[in-house]
Amino acid sequence: MAASGFVAVLVIDLHFPEAGSLKSKRKDLSSIKAQLHGRLGAAVAEVAHQDLWQRATLTAALTGGSLSTLSSAADNVERWLQHRCPDGVHVQRIVASVEDLQP
Repeated sequence: MAASGFVAVLVIDLHFPEAGSLKSKRKDLSSIKAQLHGRLGAAVAEVAHQDLWQRATLTAALTGGSLSTLSSAADNVERWLQHRCPDGVHVQRIVASVEDLQP
């Protein structure tokens, strides 16, 4: 069976050096998550460091019908994150075809 699409999972480690409280971090993080979802079309979840003031780890997922379309969308997310958090972001990208994910 031929691949019917692709998925990219982005593991995003964020650092908020200016955050002095969880409330401050939550405000920034909420905005980032909303922008990733609303403007860039990613499904986003906070997956680690919920109790730390200056760190967060998000997982974002993107899908596409072609590898080039998906790569372009993932590049857009990474560029936006680098612009938004120039000193505090690291992104790990994992890409797979739907065929790769099937048992």
